[in-house]
Amino acid sequence: MRIGYVRVRTEEQKTERQEIKLKTLDVEKMFIDKASGKSTDRPELKRMMEYIREGDTVIVESISRFARSTKDLLELMSILDEKDVKFVSEKEAIDTATPTGRFMLTVFAAVAELEREYLRDRQREGTELAKQQGKYKGRKPGEYPDFEDMLKKTKRGEITAASAMRKLGMSKTTWYRKVREFSIS
Repeated sequence: MRIGYVRVRTEEQKTERQEIKLKTLDVEKMFIDKASGKSTDRPELKRMMEYIREGDTVIVESISRFARSTKDLLELMSILDEKDVKFVSEKEAIDTATPTGRFMLTVFAAVAELEREYLRDRQREGTELAKQQGKYKGRKPGEYPDFEDMLKKTKRGEITAASAMRKLGMSKTTWYRKVREFSIS
């Protein structure tokens, strides 16, 4: 059976382009995720990996739709190999039915991961430069008008710090940072 896998990052993004491409490749069944590719913890990916059987072929529009890291890709490929399932990536023209296809799959995954790392580095450098130029000051601090009142209640033992954090919608880190700031002033 020819099985297609489609993934977009968010609910708002459209899957039609990938679906149309896979239909032209005679995909018989399709699994569609609307989730980040950072991990393999995606509901439809899991369903597909359970569904596939020996002799099936998993087809994706691009490797990046299937896995975002070389490690994840190789782990998924290992599962496919154990089940004797082939893998085809249309964009990169990779077919793991051949030794060359298996080799190229690993190379493409490594290059894609390297490019993502370069992108993260460029983003960090851009943010640093913007900070130095005074153009980026970070996220605005949250407003917690009832903080002082909640802090007094915790000091009197009327409520716990955890309860105060929940009521204020504040993280533990922010709570204790503000406690320190309040005690200093």
